[in-house]
Amino acid sequence: MSKPDELLVDIAALVESGQSNQMSLTVVAGGAVITGRLAPEPVWRQRVSEVLTDSDRLGQFSAAFTTTARRDGPPTHLHFHLARILQGTVGIPETGGMYRVSIADVSAWTVGDVSYSDH
Repeated sequence: MSKPDELLVDIAALVESGQSNQMSLTVVAGGAVITGRLAPEPVWRQRVSEVLTDSDRLGQFSAAFTTTARRDGPPTHLHFHLARILQGTVGIPETGGMYRVSIADVSAWTVGDVSYSDH
């Protein structure tokens, strides 16, 4: 989107201000369909940091996610957790992933998780 959807920015701002991780959303960005729940950026960063800390190979990268610069203005990114990229009838990864999507890259969206079949 050349100009991010104001309603989507408002939803992201509500998630950020309320520290809630219960808002389900499905977006199309760069041709990928991503479905899952939004998390406030600090919560998302903390969880990514924890996952990286537990990794023997990637632990050194966890520090990059432990600091958050205070930003003025509306949110610029959506932070998905327990999310999947939909590919045909499959959602990947099966356990849900952590995705950061630029709001400016979202070309379509809907409230709620899109169903998929993992069979």
